[in-house]
Amino acid sequence: MLVALTGGVSIAHAQSGESDPPLDGEEGRPLAIGEFRPEAMLKVRQTNLTRAKFPVVDDHTHFRYRLKHSPEQLDDFVAVMDRNNIALCVSLDGKLGDDFDGHAKYLWTKYPDRFLIYANIDWQGAGDPEKPETWACQRPEFGRRMALELAEVKKKGASGLKLFKQFGLGYKDADGSLLKIDDPRWDPIWKACGELGLPVIIHTADPVAFFQPIDKTNERWEELSRHPDWSFHGEKFPSRDELLAARNRVIERHPETIFIGAHMANDSEDLSVVAQWLEKYPNLYVEPASRISELGRQPYTAREFVMKYQDRILFGTDGPWPEERLRYYWRFFETYDEYFPYSEKVPPPQGLWYIYGIGLPDDVLKKIYHENAARVIPGVEAKLKKYLAAQAASSK
Repeated sequence: MLVALTGGVSIAHAQSGESDPPLDGEEGRPLAIGEFRPEAMLKVRQTNLTRAKFPVVDDHTHFRYRLKHSPEQLDDFVAVMDRNNIALCVSLDGKLGDDFDGHAKYLWTKYPDRFLIYANIDWQGAGDPEKPETWACQRPEFGRRMALELAEVKKKGASGLKLFKQFGLGYKDADGSLLKIDDPRWDPIWKACGELGLPVIIHTADPVAFFQPIDKTNERWEELSRHPDWSFHGEKFPSRDELLAARNRVIERHPETIFIGAHMANDSEDLSVVAQWLEKYPNLYVEPASRISELGRQPYTAREFVMKYQDRILFGTDGPWPEERLRYYWRFFETYDEYFPYSEKVPPPQGLWYIYGIGLPDDVLKKIYHENAARVIPGVEAKLKKYLAAQAASSK
């Protein structure tokens, strides 16, 4: 008898006009993994922090893409920042030219001292999206021209450069192949960032599970079943190791340029490897945006790593997020709480597990929350001083 499911109804049942029972887990029935909603029975300490212990600089946010330039949503989130002791947010969505001007107007008209902005490379320019051979990056001297654009956008107040994961996984070369991260054509860009004092935050590859087959052994099967387009498994894409190695060659070739490996340099599943990179590349920093889900399930390893590399870690969330999710970050970094969520979403977005806190001491918290950013990111120190002064004045 055939029992293959088609739209939740087996062929045998379909022929008989009967429906399969729902996969809801009720009364001993099987349960679809997408419907699994376990409620923990553990009774452990819960430290419900409502704000960060020290002022925070969030170096990884997306105000263009998440808030769509809504003034009302911006006002609402600044109120969230105030309640949570977030001094500054770095928006990574600045782009270049008129787009940068528009984003700066959105963030800086009303809140000039609460935001910094990173620029982005315009690989496509006026080219046809479907014809990569027409893209700006195919023209001679593209790297040099982008270097000049970066010099101009720095004059407008840009604090750095953000590279999205499409660089290596999406943007195409003239022959239809994916752009190579370590292509020498882009070297003038990285060199210019070093000369201009603009750090480069780079998102390369993605979690390990996204490069593995979507099968029963994949620990993020449930997530990938909802987002199959997040999978980079197969011959269409470079391997994860290839992408990370190419990024590292760029970091090594440009020791005068500061690189920030977004999402714990996208190897939060293996912090021993991230440690090797930090030892090898003194110009590399990392940040934990959207990765406390990984760090918090290995609390002993994560705490040891953070304590050792406390001068090389910035703070990031990938927000702006709902307030509940932000508070899980404070709880992760500041407490020894056990087995708590990392997200307000149901199901959680990055693995069906809970996390544990790593209880950092105050001096380390200060470094990660704001001191390291003040050393690395142009503009942070001056705006942070204004925030601290305003705090001091309001407490009198």
